[in-house]
Order: sequence, then C-alpha cells, then structure tokens
Amino acid sequence: MPKCRRLNLAAIEASLRNVQANFDAINATLSAPRDPLSDRVLEQVLMGYAHVDRLLGQGIDLFATGQSRQLLELNFLVLCGCDYAQRRECAQQMKATEAHFYAPGDGGVAALVAWVRGTRGEPAWRRAASTYIHILSQPQLFIEGNHRTGALVMSWMLAANGKPPFVLSVENAKAYFDPSTLVKNARKRTLAMLLQRPKLVRRFGDLLKADAEVAHVLG
Repeated sequence: MPKCRRLNLAAIEASLRNVQANFDAINATLSAPRDPLSDRVLEQVLMGYAHVDRLLGQGIDLFATGQSRQLLELNFLVLCGCDYAQRRECAQQMKATEAHFYAPGDGGVAALVAWVRGTRGEPAWRRAASTYIHILSQPQLFIEGNHRTGALVMSWMLAANGKPPFVLSVENAKAYFDPSTLVKNARKRTLAMLLQRPKLVRRFGDLLKADAEVAHVLG
C-alpha cells in the first residue's frame, strides 16, 4: 500500500477561506444555491481535517472493525465542534445521529463498510468517489452534514493511499456541488441510480484526480 500523506492544514484553511470570501459569486453559478460558509461551519470543517490528519498519523483505518466511532466523530466535529459546552447543546442531536448511524439498512454504517470493502482493487480516486456517493445518496449515512463529512471521508481515503485530499476551492466548487445535488436527491437502490452511478463515480473520480493539490499535503 502507498505511504499515507499527512495534511497541510494551513494550505487547506487558506483554500476554504478563499471559498468563503467568494461564496456569493460561487453560489450564482450553482444549479441549487448553498448556504453561505459561516465562520463557525468553516472552523468545524477545519477541526474535521485536523482529525483526519490525526487518524493518518496514527495509522487508523476508518473502515476497520471497531473504528466506526471515528466516522461518527467526523460528523460530530463538523456539526458540533469539539468544545464541551457546544457538545452539551448538541447532545440530543448527537444521540439521534448515533442511532441513525448504527441502524440496520442501506443508510447505516454496516452497509457503508460492506460497500467500501466491495470496492477494493479499484483506483483510489474511484473508491473515494463511490464511497462519497454511497454516503450522500438516500438514505444518507447521517441526519445532517453528509456533504462535509463525506468530503472528509474522501480526504482520508485519498491520503491513506498516498494521494492529496479533497479540498473545496473556488475552482472546483461548481464541479463538486452540482453533481452532489443530483446524488443527494437520488436513492441508492433505484434503477435510475443503478444506471447513473458509474457515470457519477467517473465524474467525481475525475474531479478528485484533476483537482489534487500537492500543496494540501506535507513533504
């Protein structure tokens, strides 16, 4: 397996702050407008990237047996941050999210892990794209924050396989958000999704590969 890459968190922050500064212009180009990238949301996404980097440094496999809570923690970070008081305010939301996450069925973590294991042998770009589509399509893995958490999961998958992470930028925002809207509104096991999935995997995989920035990794 390729050596994992550690993240350049300063460069990732710079890209996200540039997106924040230009969000009105980005929104004007999107098929479905998105909520502005607030300071709180941005800071919590950065906490998520920092956690991804810790997982990489510790050699933790997000999809290994016994590591499901690390996936859940990524979602808690992007929604609630890591501050104790904030987490107390989010307690009910976190409890509901955990129940949803561990529930049996197509939207639960067991189905996601099985899906990821089924993609072994495929290129890292396609594996990450396929995993993101599984997280985001209906029923979704989390109650809220599937876009942000899915981007972090993709970033871990890529960096764990020696590739730069996915980081939202002014240049890739439309290519990321528009197909994400299509995926979010699709159900996993419909005929339409069965037919569209290969094309969507190629589209996202090509985006991840084309927009890979070595500036977002160290060394």
